Amino acid sequence: MDEILDENGCRFATVAMSDTNGLLRGQKVSRASLEGILKNGMGMAPVTLALDPTDVILNLPGVTDESADFHDSPLIVDRDSYRTIPWEAPGHNLLVLSQYSGDAAAMCPRSILSNVLKRASDMELTPKYGLELEFTLFDETSESLQAKGFRNLTPATKHASHDLVLYQTVQSDWYAEVAEMCDALRIDLAKMHEEIGPGFMEACTGAGVGLGPADQAILLKNFIRALAMRQGKTVTFMPRWSEQADSQSTHVHISMTDTSGKSVFWDTENGVNMSATFRHFIGGLQKYLGDMMLIFAPTVNSYRRFAEGTFAPPALTWGIENRTTCFRVVGETESTLRMENRLPGSDSNPYLTVAATLAAGLAGINEKIEPHEETKGNGYVPGAGHGPDYSRNMLESISKLRGSAHARDWLGDVFVDGFSATREAQESEFQAKVPDTELQRFFELG
Repeated sequence: MDEILDENGCRFATVAMSDTNGLLRGQKVSRASLEGILKNGMGMAPVTLALDPTDVILNLPGVTDESADFHDSPLIVDRDSYRTIPWEAPGHNLLVLSQYSGDAAAMCPRSILSNVLKRASDMELTPKYGLELEFTLFDETSESLQAKGFRNLTPATKHASHDLVLYQTVQSDWYAEVAEMCDALRIDLAKMHEEIGPGFMEACTGAGVGLGPADQAILLKNFIRALAMRQGKTVTFMPRWSEQADSQSTHVHISMTDTSGKSVFWDTENGVNMSATFRHFIGGLQKYLGDMMLIFAPTVNSYRRFAEGTFAPPALTWGIENRTTCFRVVGETESTLRMENRLPGSDSNPYLTVAATLAAGLAGINEKIEPHEETKGNGYVPGAGHGPDYSRNMLESISKLRGSAHARDWLGDVFVDGFSATREAQESEFQAKVPDTELQRFFELG
């Protein structure tokens, strides 16, 4: 690490960690401080794990309740996570990622994914995964958003434009700057394109193993916001930012190999090349993901995504090359065969999303769970899909996560109880608010 610091000319560096919302939080420290942190860790209050995006402190038992002392817990730096922050001056631009150790690790998203990946390794399996992140770009600043009351906003493009090269060409400066940003941040930007609404885009990270792909997704979500702000624009990852917009999601692609590097999902003796292990992985998703819906839909806005007419999954269904199902089987060769989880919202935390998906699938492999019948044709047609439903409101999702023995086994009691409590606090806060639409509809004649 000393060699890296010397090459960088490091004077100050940023030590960052992910909160439960997927926002990076941290501190800029001197080189001398960083050298000590690399040996001994850095203190940060676990209250950061109980914050909403705008720093509303949510209820987290033992951390923000009446017993809280707001102590620090140690962050441990991942030495291999170093990269440079675009736009910052040389010698000030080094960034390293960290995660909580000690008691706070039980609520730390990066630590939780580390634990699930360790259990996969204990099963002599190596997950390979990548993420697709959907967002909308606006020609709006924070000030103009406030002035407009977040209504009648101007997206970066006027019309719905799925894969429209015209808009990609018009916005070539944006695409080029995202690519340059990703180079500095060591993000494997595999693909980026226009999506199905005005200003609606998708950026995809390349598949990899370990914590790397989730790290890259977290960095991409945070720094693409920064890039937009520097250009007088705004990016939103809200699943449903208006009634007219389609829903925004996160898709996780997962394949699996054994210790020799051979795919355990591939079997040429089966007509569709799906092994029993692959079937059992999907069976686990169908059985257990419904219990963990709160992870995939973690905010009050998440559930707006499931309004009728959006492209959200109809149920926990699966199908071969079928985008109308929740779990899409993709790929026609051993190296490309994988599962795409289309359930998570765009506001979900990549660390937790990957951890929960793997936990369900790996449990399915352990328990040899057979999936429901494959969905063929349009899965949105009533009666066409085959698979259990999932929670469509936050209170039910909170209850299911709290009551899930599977989630407690794979993610831990502290996380299940703590994450449920923070989301319950958010839901209670918003229940007490009066939305503009209620005023418009009921104020005079209601």
